[in-house]
Amino acid sequence: MNVNDKLKELNITLPAVATPAAAYVPFVKTGNLVFLSGHIAKKDGKAWVGQLGKTMQTEEGKQAARAIAIDLMGTLQAAVGDLNKVKRIVKVMSLVNSTPDFTEQHLVTNGASELLGQVFGDAGAHARSAFGVAQIPMGACVEIELIAEV
Repeated sequence: MNVNDKLKELNITLPAVATPAAAYVPFVKTGNLVFLSGHIAKKDGKAWVGQLGKTMQTEEGKQAARAIAIDLMGTLQAAVGDLNKVKRIVKVMSLVNSTPDFTEQHLVTNGASELLGQVFGDAGAHARSAFGVAQIPMGACVEIELIAEV
């Protein structure tokens, strides 16, 4: 399966790497692993602000996580040159800005995980953590980081 063909089939255009908002780099390659810094959800080019369980429901959070996966793939492409070089998505860590009683962080994160599976097939199946947190930079609803093997 060609990853670029799958992206085209899904009508997904990958964005350029975003400029870091603080003192870090968007990715680090070491050995055969690529570590992507956390990417926040964006809507219309700005932070997708919201709190799950208060101003947002699970389905909207899932869409935000899917949008992050697209941004992550753009960064991963910049890191490796061609997404077909990715042997496996190893790990996804998701931080969900949520109220103390919201318990569907895992369902929100599925927005990213499901898209990675669609794009990379079996190589997109990954280990994962999904946490509820009190706040994310700029008030974003979700932040996700990723580790890939190339």
